[in-house]
Amino acid sequence: MDKLLPVALLAAFSGLTMAIPAHAVDANILRQLNALAPEERLEQRCDIEAMERIAKEQKGMKPDKVIAYAFGDPDVASDSIKATGAVFRSGGEWYRLRYKCQITPSTLGIRDFDYKVGDKVPESQWAKHYLYD
Repeated sequence: MDKLLPVALLAAFSGLTMAIPAHAVDANILRQLNALAPEERLEQRCDIEAMERIAKEQKGMKPDKVIAYAFGDPDVASDSIKATGAVFRSGGEWYRLRYKCQITPSTLGIRDFDYKVGDKVPESQWAKHYLYD
């Protein structure tokens, strides 16, 4: 998978997601997600959910980016993704992330979502994993 396209798409969507209530996607974002290829749509929808959940449930965390493939390619099915090598950025720092996400493809609703926040990624590893400020 070309790593630059998903990073650019996530950057475009991440600014829009902070105003979205948890577990909901507004019509504008839904239209943008539906313009993507199915695998990209799934990944972006689940990345949005990860940011929402972390912001709500992890004290002091305010994620503005999630990358599902930074430390390994995710396992993707038609309606689910298991991203064991994901990361998210909060406060200018990157943190490891693991998540499992299942959506309802027709509505992009979240059927099931589970995640675990990991350790901070040392800045010395950022370039190797395509992470940035």
